Amino acid sequence: MGTTSSQLNKNDLSEYQELTFLTKQEILLAHKRFTELQSKEQKGVLHLRVPMEKIHSLPELKSNPFRKRICQVFSTSEDKDGSLTFEDFLDLLSAFSDSATIEIKSHYAFRIFDFDDDGTLGYGDLEKLVNCLTIPEDKQKDTEETGLTREEMKQLITNILDESDIDKDGTVNLSEFQHVISRSPDFVSSFKIVL
Repeated sequence: MGTTSSQLNKNDLSEYQELTFLTKQEILLAHKRFTELQSKEQKGVLHLRVPMEKIHSLPELKSNPFRKRICQVFSTSEDKDGSLTFEDFLDLLSAFSDSATIEIKSHYAFRIFDFDDDGTLGYGDLEKLVNCLTIPEDKQKDTEETGLTREEMKQLITNILDESDIDKDGTVNLSEFQHVISRSPDFVSSFKIVL
C-alpha cells in the first residue's frame, strides 16, 4: 500500500476502503486533511510522516486528554514518536469511526490506556488514566499537582479493580476490559472521531 501522488488513485482508494471501516468519501477527506498537515516540501507524499504536534492541531484531537497516547498507539514509527504516515492516520480514523466494531474500539481503547505497553492495565496505568481525565494537561507534569488526594486515588483504583479484575490478579487484561465495555452502552458512541 502507499502512494506518492498528491491524489489517490482508484486502486489505492479501493484498497484503503477494503482495509478500513471508512467510506471512499471519508478516505478522500482524510487524504485532504492529512495533506493539509504536511509541510510545503512534503505536500502529497503520503509515506512521509507528519509529526505528532501537527496531528494534535486537528480540532478532533486538540482537546482529547489522550491525544499523545492515541498518536503513539497508531504510529508505526520505530521510535514510537507519535508521528503518523497517511496509512497510520487512516488506521486511527478507522478505529474511531462509527462503523468500527466494539471489539476494534475496545482493543484500541485498551492499548491507549495501557501506558506502559505491558498488555495489562495495572495500578500505574489506571492512575495515569484518571489523571488524564482529572488534571489539566499543563499540570500533569507537576508531580505535586493531582486531581485527587492519594486516598481518593487509591480508593478509586481499588473500586475499578474490584469491578473489572475478574481473575483478581491486580490488573485488568484485554478480555476483562472488553467485558466491562460490553456492559457500557455509551462506550461505542463516545469512542469516535468524525472528520
